[in-house]
Amino acid sequence: MQKLWFKRKRYGWGWYPASREGWAITLGYIVLILVLASTLDEHSSGREVTFMFVLPLILLTVTFIRIAYKKGETPRWQWGGRSFKK
Repeated sequence: MQKLWFKRKRYGWGWYPASREGWAITLGYIVLILVLASTLDEHSSGREVTFMFVLPLILLTVTFIRIAYKKGETPRWQWGGRSFKK
């Protein structure tokens, strides 16, 4: 069995980092977003914002989600702990 980098959230849909690798990927994602945001200023044109921030942000997010799918538990909607059936 492979080591899980991300575990399923207890409430809602999604994951949280569950290992050093998961935390490293999450931290890298945040750092890259901050680096992208630092390239913009109040004089940036709409086209520059689109190509220097929005498109790379979408690509980073899609990549992050693909990694979480591959290295994490199968996501599903949850409302707390496990239900007990009689």
